[in-house]
Amino acid sequence: MKEEQTDLPLRGFAIIFGSQTVSLIGSKLVQFSLIWWLTSITRSATVLAIASTMVLLPQVFIGPLSGVYIDRWNRRIVMIVADAIVALITLVIALLYISNLIHIWHIYLGIFFRSILGTFQLTAMQASTSLMISDRNLSRVAGLNQSLNAVANIVAPPLGALLLTLMPIQNVLAVDIMTAPLAIIPLLLVTIPKLTHSKKEMDQSVLFRMKEGMRFLWNWEGLRWILVIAIMINFLTIPTFSLLPIHVKEFFNKGVIELAWLETTYGIGIIIGGFVLGIRGGFKRRVPMALLALASTGIGLIVFGFTPADLLIMAIASLFLTVFMYTIANGIIFAILQSIVPSKMQGRVFTLLISISTSVAPLGLIISGPIADTFGVGFWYVVGGLLILLSSIVSFFIPTIRHIEENANIEISTVIPS
Repeated sequence: MKEEQTDLPLRGFAIIFGSQTVSLIGSKLVQFSLIWWLTSITRSATVLAIASTMVLLPQVFIGPLSGVYIDRWNRRIVMIVADAIVALITLVIALLYISNLIHIWHIYLGIFFRSILGTFQLTAMQASTSLMISDRNLSRVAGLNQSLNAVANIVAPPLGALLLTLMPIQNVLAVDIMTAPLAIIPLLLVTIPKLTHSKKEMDQSVLFRMKEGMRFLWNWEGLRWILVIAIMINFLTIPTFSLLPIHVKEFFNKGVIELAWLETTYGIGIIIGGFVLGIRGGFKRRVPMALLALASTGIGLIVFGFTPADLLIMAIASLFLTVFMYTIANGIIFAILQSIVPSKMQGRVFTLLISISTSVAPLGLIISGPIADTFGVGFWYVVGGLLILLSSIVSFFIPTIRHIEENANIEISTVIPS
């Protein structure tokens, strides 16, 4: 496989991915509105757990397949089609609200199909980055990209809370439909470098290429350890954030405005963390810094779980610390992966990492929903934070993780498919 080598300036990257921030605000508005509607109607952690499972199932079962096709298809076209169909799904949900025919299972179904399209879109975005940006700028771009996405997390919750007090939910959903073209049009105008494929590669079956990606991931010991740790973390941490609306309503005894504060804090943590990483441009010893940031993430989550019900400000501060440090850790780790995994393998490897690491999340959600209804969500925040802290400490003493960058060339020579 040969690649068209291009090192576009950061401005070119910002035009494509930054333009989608506006559309992402619309998508976050939809997500915030639907989740709050489910919370208000059912007041059930189990219902929210099921909704979160609908988000995760496509990542687990469709993710590996999407990665194979994204390594073959035009990644720009994938993003355009995904944006358009997501807007169409939102339109259908809005019409159901207008017709007074909406049911909870409609929300589940809409979330499920939006997640399928999101799986293709996100992987196409991630796999395109290394084609557009040089290795020396990957850490900076990872930070800036997270900051752009975080703008949606900052703006959408308070805007969604305000709009829900002023208009019916179907009008709020219409915002997502109207912002979709703002993400699609720049993709029609800006070129993303393409991968060219040999006839042998094009003739390979989907199953063969999926196995090829799995062998690459599993035979590289450092990547395998990262996958194992991600599985451990996701099992307990994904339910904690999925159940945040219930924690706000039942534990803090607050409403949609306070939920918007916490959601906005989440976004501010991401954008400041991404801004710091973007300005810093990376670190000389990226792995130790990522593990230190991961340990700080665990500490912040533990504090959040122990926060008393009458100290919402403490919850806001600890959530900020958690998200800020996680953004630093995640940005560094992903920049490392983008720099060491060959471009022709990134679609498959990234989707496999995401799919396998999140495969245990539905089990965590199934277990956490009833237990949170009985014992409270705070239990999961504390246990999740302890797990992250322990994982970061253990990782520092695993040589294949600590030296994954230095050993990349040697590892690739032994695991890369011929």
